[in-house]
Amino acid sequence: MDIWVDAKKLLSIITALFLFKRINVNLLLFNFCVHGRFHCVIYLQVFNAKTAELLSHHQVEIQQKFPKEGWVEQDPKEILKSVHECVERTCEKLQQLNIDITNIKAIGVSNQRETTVVWDKTTGEPLYNAIVDQLILFMFLVWLDLRTQSTVERLLKRIPGKNKSFFKFRTGLPLSTYFSAVKLRWLLDNVEEIREAVDDGRAMFGTIDSWLIWSLTGGKNGGVHCTDVTNASRTMLFNIHSLEWDPELFKYICSFCFLMHVIHVQTFAKKKILSFQCLGDQSAALVGQMCFQDGQAKNTYGTGCFLLCNTGQKSVFSQHGLLTTIAYKLGRDKPVCYALEGSVAIAGAVVRWLRDNLGIVKTAQEVEKLAAEAGTSYGCYFVPAFSGLYAPYWEPSARGIICGLTQFTNKKHIAFAALEAVCFQTREILDAMNKDCGIPLNQLQVDGGMTNNKVLMQLQSDILCIPVVKPSMPETTALGAAMAAGAAEGVGIWSLNPGDLTAVTCERFEPQINPEESEFRYARWKKAVMKSMGWETSEAPSNGDTSIFCSLPLGFFIMSSMIMLIGPSNFALPALQCALQLE
Repeated sequence: MDIWVDAKKLLSIITALFLFKRINVNLLLFNFCVHGRFHCVIYLQVFNAKTAELLSHHQVEIQQKFPKEGWVEQDPKEILKSVHECVERTCEKLQQLNIDITNIKAIGVSNQRETTVVWDKTTGEPLYNAIVDQLILFMFLVWLDLRTQSTVERLLKRIPGKNKSFFKFRTGLPLSTYFSAVKLRWLLDNVEEIREAVDDGRAMFGTIDSWLIWSLTGGKNGGVHCTDVTNASRTMLFNIHSLEWDPELFKYICSFCFLMHVIHVQTFAKKKILSFQCLGDQSAALVGQMCFQDGQAKNTYGTGCFLLCNTGQKSVFSQHGLLTTIAYKLGRDKPVCYALEGSVAIAGAVVRWLRDNLGIVKTAQEVEKLAAEAGTSYGCYFVPAFSGLYAPYWEPSARGIICGLTQFTNKKHIAFAALEAVCFQTREILDAMNKDCGIPLNQLQVDGGMTNNKVLMQLQSDILCIPVVKPSMPETTALGAAMAAGAAEGVGIWSLNPGDLTAVTCERFEPQINPEESEFRYARWKKAVMKSMGWETSEAPSNGDTSIFCSLPLGFFIMSSMIMLIGPSNFALPALQCALQLE
C-alpha cells in the first residue's frame, strides 16, 4: 500500500509552519520507545539524509499507569499529545538553526512493537488505555503486562495437545501473553465499550505506530489505518510467509477480522507530499546498524538486551528457545528478510539493582569505575535470575545468585561480576543463534545506553572472542527508521546500498584475552547457572508473587527440564573439570 499525505495538511495538524532560511534538510523522524522503570519517553529526531547527522531532537516523558498489580498501561491521547509537543519544540530548535521544515521529505516512525491500542474511528477517541508490553517493577524485570495469563490458558485449551507452538510455523510466535492478539482478546472479553464498538463496526485495532499514523494523517477525517510487516509479525495474527493477515488466527483468537493495511516501507512522494514509513524498534535498530547481510547481528543494551540476527530470505525456526520474526521488507518489490531474536532479561537492570537494592553505588556510572579498578571478578560469578532464567534455558525455578565469594571479595569484584553477567548472557544467546542458523558471527554490532560503558564493551569482546563494534551514532533505532523512510520509492534521498552509505565512525573493541581463558570463565559461569536452578518449586506456599513464566514471556517455548540438566556443552567440559579441581 502507498501512503501519501498533503505535507501542508499534515504539518498543520502537528505544528504551525515556521518561515526559516532554506537549507537542505531531508528527513523528519518520529521515534517512539519505552525507556526506564515507570515512564515512557517520546523521541523526535531530525536527520540529514546525506550525512546521517542528527540535526535536532526533543523528548517528552510520559507516565505509565498501574491500575492493578501486574497491569501496565499508557494513555494513547497523552502519547499523541507528547508527539505534538515534540514536533513543536523540535521546530523551534530548527528555527534557531535557520532550518526550513518545508524541506522535510519523509517521516519515519519507530515504535515499541507489542503495545496494543483500540480506538473509535468515528470519534477518534481511544476505547481503553494502551496495554504495554514491558516494564520494570520493583527492580524485577517483567517483560509483559500480566493480566492476559488466564486468556492464554483458555486459548490453549482449544489447541490440539495444548501445544503453545501450534501456530509458530505461520507466525514465528508461540502462544504467549506478550503479543498483541492475546491483549486484544482480553480487551474484547473485559471491556464492554470495546465489544459494543466492534458490534457497531466502529472499533479500530493497532499497535502504537498504527495509532500515531492514523491520528497524524487525519484521524476520524480519513486517517490511514496501517502498520508495516515488522509490527504485523508481532501481533500473532500475521502469516510471516504469505505476508498477509491470517483469517484462521483471527477467527481463533478474536472471532472477527480487523481490516488494516500492511505497508512494505515503500511509498510514493509527489510535490508537497510527505512519505510516511514505520518499522518496529528492534528491526529499525537492525537497519540502523546496516545489518543487511545473512549472519550479521546487533545487540541493543538497555534494561535488558535484544539480539537480532539477520537470516536473510530464509525463516529459521529455533530449536534453542529463540524467536523467528520479520527483520524488514524495504520496498514493495524487495524480498522480505527474517531474523532470529533472543533476549537477555537483565542487563541495565542489574546495574540499577546494585544501586537501588544493595546501595553499593550511588550512580550507574560508578559501576564502570569500580569494575575498572577491580580488573577481575576474582572468581566471583553473578547470575541475575531474579525472576527465573530466560533464553536459552527458560527455567522458572531459577533465582539470582552470587557465588565464588571469598574473604577477599569486595564491591569492586561484585560490580565486575555484574557486568560480566550481561556478557555471559549475551554469549549464551549468540551461541544458540549460531546453532540454529549455522552462520558463525565474526563481529557483534552494538547500540543502546549501556554501550557507553567501555569496561562492559571490552568484556563483551573478550567473552565472545570476536570484535564488538559500536557506532558513533547511538540512536540506531531512530536512524534505521529514518533510513527506511528516506530510501522509499519516490523519495530516494537515502541509499541502502552498503557501498553508497556514508562511512559511520565506529569504536571497535578487540578481544584482549586468549580463547582458553574466555572458555574457562564461561564454563564457570555455566556452573553458576546450574546452581541457580531449582530454588522455587510448585509446592512452595504462595506469597502473592506471580511468576512471569506462566505464559512464557516473549513468546518462546520452555525447554525440557531434562535438557536443562545436561549442563555445559562439550567444548566447556575440560575447563569446568579444571575449575572443579581448583575448588
